[in-house]
Amino acid sequence: MKQRLIRQAGFHFGFDATACDHCNSKCCRGGAGNVWVNAREMDAICRFLGVNIIDGLETCFVKRHNRFSIRENALDGEWHCVFLDSRSRCRIYPVRPLQCRQFPFWPHFNVDPLQLKQECPGVVFDVNQL
Repeated sequence: MKQRLIRQAGFHFGFDATACDHCNSKCCRGGAGNVWVNAREMDAICRFLGVNIIDGLETCFVKRHNRFSIRENALDGEWHCVFLDSRSRCRIYPVRPLQCRQFPFWPHFNVDPLQLKQECPGVVFDVNQL
């Protein structure tokens, strides 16, 4: 398959989106973390799933530090996004939050490219960046 390299200004790497076809959703599982969501995103996710917001708040999101994050489940020694299905595919992909849509172009990864290299097989670094 032909590489589709995506670039974003200010980042020292590109992203080959075709890698998502075979990475088993590494960006959505692993160590615990936070995927922050706002009220609009939570509403869109709940509507997409066909659940009311009260049930969504109980099953899909967790309140941390006076904001909401997507809930994670412990599975096989890792933390998995609650929206990963049994085939490691995102059940809410069309309405995924902004933080998910921006991955891997997070400012943190310009500071810690080694972490990104471990987390995302689709990243292509510019020469002399590692």
